[in-house]
Formats: sequence, structure tokens, C-alpha cells
Amino acid sequence: MENFVFEYPTKVYFGNGAVKRHLAGELGKYGPTVMLAYGGGSIKRNGVYEEVLSVLESCGKKVVEFGGIMPNPTYAKVQEGAAIARENKVDLILAVGGGSAIDCSKIVALQANFEGDVWEEELERHSFPSVKPVPLGAIVTVSGTGSEMNGGGVITNEQKRIKTGLFAAAPAFSILDPMYTMSVPFAQVMSGAFDTLSHAMETYFGYPDGDNVSDDINEAVMRSVIRNMRVLISDSGNYEARSNLMWDSAMAENGILKIGKKTDFEVHMMEHQLGAYTDCNHGMGLAVLHPVYYRHIVREGLAKFVRFAKNVWDVPAEGKTDIRLALAGIDALAAFIKECGLPSRLTELKMKARPEELLSDRALEEIAYSTTILPGSYKRMTGGEIYEILKECM
Repeated sequence: MENFVFEYPTKVYFGNGAVKRHLAGELGKYGPTVMLAYGGGSIKRNGVYEEVLSVLESCGKKVVEFGGIMPNPTYAKVQEGAAIARENKVDLILAVGGGSAIDCSKIVALQANFEGDVWEEELERHSFPSVKPVPLGAIVTVSGTGSEMNGGGVITNEQKRIKTGLFAAAPAFSILDPMYTMSVPFAQVMSGAFDTLSHAMETYFGYPDGDNVSDDINEAVMRSVIRNMRVLISDSGNYEARSNLMWDSAMAENGILKIGKKTDFEVHMMEHQLGAYTDCNHGMGLAVLHPVYYRHIVREGLAKFVRFAKNVWDVPAEGKTDIRLALAGIDALAAFIKECGLPSRLTELKMKARPEELLSDRALEEIAYSTTILPGSYKRMTGGEIYEILKECM
């Protein structure tokens, strides 16, 4: 394993009824004004809003609302939230929802206390704002992104047509109640769970390939995600499966799987740009891209793909060459995606406009050549090869 420093900043409360048991205790650590951040209003329909608000009111908090955070939160929405936080001098931002609400709130927490522009500071000046963010707490209703246990947030800058991650603020505490996921549309549950699998795979397929603890734990997490997604296919209300998937999500992005690893998040980079152009669902976009991308890099990462086939998918090795075994593992991934009802073609994704308008050859080329190239892949990507991958995904 490579050298590393590991720090674990977020306190997690997990389980059925965790909000009622633990939220008040955390609220007591902060001042009187709380900004309640959430998405399109589903928490008001499923009872989560009332439960959280009742705790806030019982603690005597002044509640400032910041709603309407969209599935692919925009940088304009960040600025709106930061203005609300500054104007009301909020003492705590409480994000309630999935990764979008939490990611947006992270960047709001930083932008609210920074006089400059966070996007320009981090991505153009390559400097981190030298201010403390507004304290942040998270209550998860949709698991998958792992945003509840790290400091990164993904945001879409519509003016620049870029979707990317910013480092902002890790939640001081996160509350994970698997019961909250019961009212979420099933397709969204499965999409989020596949995002977890994607995080695990993109960490797994990276150096070093020798024996290391992180990969051993990662294989267990991947097998857990696959097993529990299959449970939900036949029993969508299974609490045990949902609780396992919720903790899988946190484990995949709290840094533990990445200890001593160089990671390959190129599929995430491709999906981010695809999302910037089409506003497609993140997990579903990843499902389309992963098998095709892996077939492009399998020969360069052959040993790890062989291990993936045997240890994650239980593909029998007998009678197979290494390359056939590795490809069989990728085929097993592709078959699992279809088994879960996830899309396998870009044209199957729901988009903000018609696919033929957004996925023309010219648009695909723009997406490909604007995709960030990361150094962790077994095979150095180029804009041209990403273009070929996108075309194959059609």
C-alpha cells in the first residue's frame, strides 16, 4: 500500500428513528438559526419534512428554508443558497435529501462565508478559500452518492457547460435512517445503489494491484451492493437490504476504500460532462458507460479484471484464458445492469430534451473533448477514445 493520511470528520447516527433520537442533541451545539435545505418537495409529501421540522421547533430554532435543489444542482442555485445563508446569518445548514441536496449545501456552506467566487478560486486559481464554512449537518433520504461522509460536492455550471466536483465542507454529523428511503421511487433507489457500486469499482480499478487491505474491503462492499440490489428486485421494501445499501454508500465514499490507492474515476468524469449537456440521471448514466469503458481498458488492467470476475462475480475460471475470464466479468456487470432495470444505452436515458438533439455526433464530440482526463486509468484516455466510447454507448 502507498503512504497515506486518514482523517474521519463526520459523526454518523444510523438506524430506524435516528432523527428523533439524535437530531436534538446535535442542534444544541449550534446557534439559533438553521437553514433547512432540501430538494423538490418530496420530503413534504413523505412526512420527513414534518418530522425534522418538529425537532427543530422543539429545540427553539429559527428555521430559514432553502428548497428547490434540483437533481443536478446548478452553480446558480449555490449562489441563491449562499445569499440566503448570509442574509439570515445562519448558524447551521441542515441538508435533507440525497446527494444533490447535500452536495449543493456543502458548497453553499463555503460560499456563504467567502467574499470571492468559490468556482473561480478552486478551479481557475487552483486555491482553496481561506475561510471556515458554515457548519453543516445532513439527513439522508436517498443513499448512493456517499456525500454524507466527505467534503466534496458535484455541481453543474450551466454557463460553462461543466459538471464537476468542488471541495467544500464535510458534514459535522450525518443521520442515516433506512426507513426514509422507503418513499423514494424505486428507480431512484436502484440508480443510487449503482452509483455506490460505481464508486467502489472506480476505486478498485486503480493502482496498486498487489495485495492490499483496501481492495479486500472493496470486494466485500461490491458484493454487498450486488446482493442487496438483487434482494430489492424481489422485495423492494426489505429494510435489511436498504440498510446495507445505505451503509455501503457511506463506505464507498468516506475514504476507507481509497486508503493507499490511486483511483480511476474516468467514468464519473465522462458522466459529469454527459450530465452537463443532457441533465440525465447520474447513476443511470454511469450504468450505460461502465461496461463499455471497461472493455476499452481491460487488456491494460488484465490482472485486476480477472480478480474482479472471480472474487466479485463468481465467474468460474476453469477452461478460460485470462482475457476471456476478464471479459466474462464485464459481461456479468452488463447483465446485472439489465437485471436491475437500469439503462444500457444513452438513448434510454431521460434527458431535458430529445436525445436526437442532445446526442448528435457533434454534441458527443463536444462532450468527449471537454471531459477531464484523470491520470489513474490503466490506459491513458484521450478525447478521441472517449468519443468512441460515447458512440458505442448509443
